[in-house]
Amino acid sequence: MTTATATNKVTMKSSIKNNNVHKKLKKLKEGAPQHPSDPNQRIRQHSKGENVYNIFNILFFAIFTFLCFYPFYYLIINSVSNNQLSASGKINWWIEGLHFDNYSKVFALDGLGTSAMVSLGRTVIGTALTVIASAFLGFMFTQQQMWHRKFWYRFVIVTMYFNAGLIPAFITMRNLGLTNTFWVYVIPAIVQPFNIILVKTYIESIPASLQEAAEVDGAGTFVIFRKIILPMCQPILATVAIFSAVGQWNSFQDTLIYITDSKLYSLQYLLYQYLNQASALAAQVRASAGSAVNVAALATQQTPTSIRMTIAVIVVLPILFVYPFFQRYFVKGMTLGAVKG
Repeated sequence: MTTATATNKVTMKSSIKNNNVHKKLKKLKEGAPQHPSDPNQRIRQHSKGENVYNIFNILFFAIFTFLCFYPFYYLIINSVSNNQLSASGKINWWIEGLHFDNYSKVFALDGLGTSAMVSLGRTVIGTALTVIASAFLGFMFTQQQMWHRKFWYRFVIVTMYFNAGLIPAFITMRNLGLTNTFWVYVIPAIVQPFNIILVKTYIESIPASLQEAAEVDGAGTFVIFRKIILPMCQPILATVAIFSAVGQWNSFQDTLIYITDSKLYSLQYLLYQYLNQASALAAQVRASAGSAVNVAALATQQTPTSIRMTIAVIVVLPILFVYPFFQRYFVKGMTLGAVKG
């Protein structure tokens, strides 16, 4: 009996311990923080402050995105809406009287294809030469062994703040034989001090030990530039390429100053002329308004506003298509090129 009693006591104690362990585990599970796999449950478990912060962020970036996209949306809907409503400022959100007459008339302009090729050519060639020159000069100004390096660097930088003016520039281009030639678009824009500063600062952030190791292995300056510096400078060179391409594509002042041959007109200058002609024609229609014929003509006549919107869309679209391919390099290049180290 004694042995049986002892066995029963041990069994009871072990069962009590097991029950206590189960109770403790249950309490721990009930008190432990939950980590649900459902994202919605995670959001609901955030504190009130975190929820307010998240809502504020969403609203802020939604408004910011709207402010970025609305101007282009406004251009598009006004370029394909009723011209008179667009000119009166009544087209703000929705298209009214959908038509594509503005685009058909712009694309029917004489010399549009030639001007587009001129603008495309100056953009591609000018951008390529600017990137090469900026990379080479930026690297050259980082080399300590360069003769009078600081003097030549400052000599280039000072041109950012001082220039000879319009008339001396025209005389210089004429004496160089660049007026009424395609190269007047390209050569003056090759060396850009701002781009050189960006590239130089970026190269200075590259560890000097890479160049020193290459020199120990017997690599010359040009080999170091071509095989080490250029591959590592892709982000900043993409940034320079975007700056140069946008500037070349949008420029029309050089055509206005240096070009009289219509075969060398850039696309932007041709569209600028068309806008001026449309503005003059609209002024004549308004001056002679009153008869039924003139009122009817006014209802179907292109307005400077509609033409301006159409031209803006045509000019901006190529850049919008190209920019996404360089966007990842652009942000990195601007960040590392603006801050040394």
